[in-house]
Amino acid sequence: MDLGVLRKVGHNEQLEATTPVIITWHNGKSRMVGDFRALRTYTIPDRYPIPRIHETSTQFSQAKFIKAMDAPKGFHQKILTDNAKKLLRIIVHCGIFEYLRMPFGIKKCTIPVRFDYETISKNY
Repeated sequence: MDLGVLRKVGHNEQLEATTPVIITWHNGKSRMVGDFRALRTYTIPDRYPIPRIHETSTQFSQAKFIKAMDAPKGFHQKILTDNAKKLLRIIVHCGIFEYLRMPFGIKKCTIPVRFDYETISKNY
């Protein structure tokens, strides 16, 4: 909540929410994510082309600088619309919370994050 990723939902608001799950990374670290699988069935996927390896490797060979971006850290960066916030709520022992920024585990979320990375990278 201190980071502006979640906010507690008031009792007078519609209280539809999903339960979170804990996932464990290969390095042993854990992360709490909402179980939004039910929402995925109603989500219309964006189509965004994957870059061709030949084009990417050619760009790398001509680059003066190469940067690395941590893709999982791209989540919680994009601000959600009010309608999306209502769909992305989790319930835990201390109340119901809604995401204010795009969480990990949403079907369409990788496309805007990747698009932002490519837009930023285009000028460098």
